[in-house]
Amino acid sequence: MSAMPDLVVWDVPLRTRFRGLTRRDGVLLRGDAGWGEFSPFWDYDDAAAVRWWRAAREAADEGWPAPVRTHVPVNVTVPAVDPEHAHRIVTASGGCRTAKVKVAEPGQPAGADEARLEAVRDALGPDGAIRVDANAAWDVDTAVRVLASLDRAAGGLEYAEQPVPGVEDLAALRRRTHVPLAADEAVRRSDDPLAVARRHAADVVVLKVQPLGGVRACLRLAEQLDLPVVVSSALESSVGLAAGLALAAALPELPHACGLATAALLAADLVEDPLLPRDGAIAVRRPEPTPALLAAATAPEDVAARWGGRLAAVRARA
Repeated sequence: MSAMPDLVVWDVPLRTRFRGLTRRDGVLLRGDAGWGEFSPFWDYDDAAAVRWWRAAREAADEGWPAPVRTHVPVNVTVPAVDPEHAHRIVTASGGCRTAKVKVAEPGQPAGADEARLEAVRDALGPDGAIRVDANAAWDVDTAVRVLASLDRAAGGLEYAEQPVPGVEDLAALRRRTHVPLAADEAVRRSDDPLAVARRHAADVVVLKVQPLGGVRACLRLAEQLDLPVVVSSALESSVGLAAGLALAAALPELPHACGLATAALLAADLVEDPLLPRDGAIAVRRPEPTPALLAAATAPEDVAARWGGRLAAVRARA
């Protein structure tokens, strides 16, 4: 088989609708240090996507810091599916003892989130940890009320990820709920990510390598924030997930399972040995794209052209 190109636009289906998407796409690029992934979601503008580009260049050109652990514990991610499907996802998760459950999906009936959490608790058993992610869907008053209900349905929540938008709302909510709070968008979408720590707005911070500009940038931010860190994915292929795994492996402390088992959400991957959990953890490694799988996932011309235009615009800003 002929050698792989140094830049490939890829496009694969998802197993379940997630974050409003039914497909995931992006760009792989190869440099002296290996392969990097550039896959900003399309709701990120070119200016915001520059950090995603820096993360991809770091992976391709520099590589990552040495790990301090060989395995990273991970959570299973449960989309906003029906209870039976949620139960199956958890039981087929490769031994994960923590579940991150999407809630507040628009258009779903009352009680859907509670039923999903009850199914997840049944699948995990009494000792598993459950966290929810609302993607900033609620105002503070709504969050106080709904989190109490979700906490009961789950038999206790480990934390709620970004239930309300912004640092000020998080700080206000934290004073009114006993459920621990994690900041995601309030860090990665903020011009002042350290405000979360200054305002005592969260118990945990969620760091994602691509949106924050690379592994080293995340390590610096984690040191400045001085809060427990959960490393999460941006729904990358296993090539991109390896950067998140490298960050989690390099952190001095890792008190919580990380959200890096999302390769299971892809109907196809770009490597023969995807980064999937075994006994609830992923071994720290960096899988290489497989020529045949990369060829099968090569994006159609219209998608490739769209990415070509985006890549040119972002590189011009970098």
